[in-house]
Amino acid sequence: MNETIENATKENRLKYEKSPYLLQHAENPIHWNSWGEEAFHTAIVEDKPVFLSIGYSTCHWCHVMGRESFEDEEVARVLNRGFVSIKVDREERPDVDGVYMAACQALTGSGGWPLTILMTPDQKPFWAGTYLPPRSGGGRLGLVELLEEIERLWQSDRSRLLELGQQAARELGRREAHSGAQPDRALLRQAASRLRQDFDRENGGFGGAPKFPSPHTLLFLLDRTRREGDLGSLEMAETTLVQMARGGIFDQLNGGFCRYSTDDRWQVPHFEKMLYDNALLSCAYLEAYAQTGRPYYRETACRTLDYALRELRLPGGGFACGQDADSGGEEGKFYLLTRTDVEEVLGVGEAAAFCHRFAVAGTESVPHLLEDSRYETAWREHGEQCRRLAAFRRHRTALHRDDKVVVSWNAMMISALAKAYRVLGEVRYLRAAESARLFLKTRLARPDGRLYLRWRDREAAVEGQLDDYAFYCWALLELYEANFSTSCLREAVKLADKMEELFWDGEGGGFFRTAADGERLIVRQKEVWDSGVPSGNAAAALALVRLAQLTAESRFRARAGEQLNWLAGELRRYPAGGCFALLAMAEALYPVRELVCASSGSAPAWLAGAGEAYRLTVLAKTAENSRGLARLAPYTESVPIPDAGEKLYLCRDGACLPPADGPGDLRRRLAEDPVASSFS
Repeated sequence: MNETIENATKENRLKYEKSPYLLQHAENPIHWNSWGEEAFHTAIVEDKPVFLSIGYSTCHWCHVMGRESFEDEEVARVLNRGFVSIKVDREERPDVDGVYMAACQALTGSGGWPLTILMTPDQKPFWAGTYLPPRSGGGRLGLVELLEEIERLWQSDRSRLLELGQQAARELGRREAHSGAQPDRALLRQAASRLRQDFDRENGGFGGAPKFPSPHTLLFLLDRTRREGDLGSLEMAETTLVQMARGGIFDQLNGGFCRYSTDDRWQVPHFEKMLYDNALLSCAYLEAYAQTGRPYYRETACRTLDYALRELRLPGGGFACGQDADSGGEEGKFYLLTRTDVEEVLGVGEAAAFCHRFAVAGTESVPHLLEDSRYETAWREHGEQCRRLAAFRRHRTALHRDDKVVVSWNAMMISALAKAYRVLGEVRYLRAAESARLFLKTRLARPDGRLYLRWRDREAAVEGQLDDYAFYCWALLELYEANFSTSCLREAVKLADKMEELFWDGEGGGFFRTAADGERLIVRQKEVWDSGVPSGNAAAALALVRLAQLTAESRFRARAGEQLNWLAGELRRYPAGGCFALLAMAEALYPVRELVCASSGSAPAWLAGAGEAYRLTVLAKTAENSRGLARLAPYTESVPIPDAGEKLYLCRDGACLPPADGPGDLRRRLAEDPVASSFS
């Protein structure tokens, strides 16, 4: 063991990893370790503090710190002498990132990536920060000076550092006691009211720069519009959706959204593109199109999904995490165009009109449509030119793609693709969703029902966490209502049961981020608030509510009720911070009907759109699937299959009305029924 420890401290061990982020640092002169028991045992044996650096491979400032500090020989000398250094890919280990980001926010009031933590060998943080240059200057602390001071304190005043670590650990472990509450519509009204206060009426979005798309917020506002006829919520959602699609945050040439805007009008983006943003934003634009019929939303959704299919989809059907902000060592270089570039590709005549419309100047510019009053026709009129310029960019320089497959993020894309099929009827989106589901099922699901978190280079690794189970369960239900395959419903039921077994807090309510038998960190987190992605607890609530609706099973209804009560108690302080959880609450608080289509053949093609059009949960019963469906949703056993054609049964809580004879009869009944009319 001692020989292993000595070797671990005298080499950079990241070369043995699969993570693209860790491999980016495999040639650093620092003796990096990956997160694990061996590294912390080394710190104990060698009596050294731990230097923890967390980032991801498409992060601009992670690249900057990597070049400036982690390739610096003096930084390496100090780290190798006095510290055990650990690198973590936040996308592989969201649990580690979540704990130490919370520590950074507690210690400094802010956070971000790269995340820099100094801690004791028993994982208790005593210093936290983000980007650090190699040396002090311009009023900014340098990494060398920080490390040398910590090294001195570790030898001369260690008790002070240990006490800081104890205090941070106590703070992280402290949970405010919130009693559960009954979900009610007042929480939804309060959230909408707060969003109105923060809304930027001119540019869309909420608050000032930097501005994040926050698709879960937009989905909540659109849901509120659908259920309450709230035109104020629709205005906030539409203004934001339009201005984002016009701005530079949307790649006008190739489609897809960048991570966020550095200004308040969506013009200049932070250029990395993430799978989860593009998946959830696609859902928002599709919902806006379903409600308004406005072609601009359909076009934006399709260009976003087509970007993901073209640039992020991997062989086998899974989706990569994202694309880099940097190219050629410069942030955004890939995306910037000059008038000269456009003239080179299009010729002087075509270039003049294009540059005027897309605001391309003589200097490097991010194409956008914020100055164009006819923006809704720009892509149709200049589509071929956009494609030629996109090809020019790809030929000029390449973007790094992080090709890890993360279960929770792929699940979000499956949900978006399934919704695209239901709203638009385009089969290619359904096929892509089914292919991605097969990728997860065959590569990341274990025979015992558990999930791995990530797959790369023919290896599945890292125990799945709450987000993976919750979002995948939700995605399977979204996909079921597109293809009506009982295998999707069956897999969702099994995942929900496994999620409860592994993550449910039987004492305090809610779901923990990590499994009961998983690795023990200094705190076992339980997330409530939405961040860049919705919280796993919100996704779990939505999946459970949908399962209760589809199956009418009492165990899902009971667990969904407990989860919503817990979330309502947690969100009372600031309901606008949990908009995805509010979607789940709305599903439970507003009238809902199930539609069972009993068909003598296969499910009719129009059925996939019925749920979107009328706000129904939809099941399809055929002679082929009737036995399996009855095991999952027992109330369907009594629904007869006609000798020919289809019969449509409107049901509520497992009780069904006499059947409708077709879509026209169904529409009439929905219009006449006071309970169901809110879905028409």
